[in-house]
Amino acid sequence: MDVFRVSSTEAQSVIDLVSEAFLGDPTWSWAFPDPAARRQWWTFCVIEALRYPWTFRTEGFETTSVWIPPSCAEFSDDGVESIPGKLTDLVGRRAPEVAELLHRFEQAHPNTEPHYYLSLLGTCARDRGRGLGMALLTENLARIDAEHMPAYLESSNPSNNHRYESVGFAPVGSFQAPRDGPVVTGMWRKGR
Repeated sequence: MDVFRVSSTEAQSVIDLVSEAFLGDPTWSWAFPDPAARRQWWTFCVIEALRYPWTFRTEGFETTSVWIPPSCAEFSDDGVESIPGKLTDLVGRRAPEVAELLHRFEQAHPNTEPHYYLSLLGTCARDRGRGLGMALLTENLARIDAEHMPAYLESSNPSNNHRYESVGFAPVGSFQAPRDGPVVTGMWRKGR
C-alpha cells in the first residue's frame, strides 16, 4: 500500500474523509449531533494538525491518519483561544458540556513522556472492512518504531478497541462524556 504525507493543499480532502468516517461515531455524534457542526469541528482540527508533517493518506484518499508529534500541542494558542466561541457557534447552549468532554480528553492524555498522539484515524464508508485503516496505522507505527517512541490514542468507539490492541495498544483508562454519554478509552503503545 502506498502512503503519502498530506500537504496543506489537500486539507479539504482530509476534512471530507474524516467527516464521512466519523459520521456515526458515538462520542463525536454525541458532542456534535448536527453533521454540519461536526464537519466544522473536523475542519478546525485538521487545519490545526496540518501545522505538522504527520498527517498521512492512502493513494485514493480511502483512509487518513492525523498525528501530533512528540512534545507538540494539538492546537495552536490562537486555536485554543477560539474553542469556547467555536463551541457556542456549533452547539449553542450545549457548549459547556462539550467543553467538559474536551477537558476530559485533555485530562486523560498522559504527559509523563514524549509520544506520538493519534488524533484521528478514519476510513471512507465505501472502503471499510478492507483493512486499509489498520494497514495505514501499521505503516505509521513502523515510522514511530524507527524512532523508538511510544504512541497514544483515544478510542471514541468501543468497537474499535480490539483493532488497536491488535497492533500493540493497551487500554490505560477511560472516561465518560457528561450526562452518561459515551465512554472513551485511552490507549498506549510502548516504544519499540
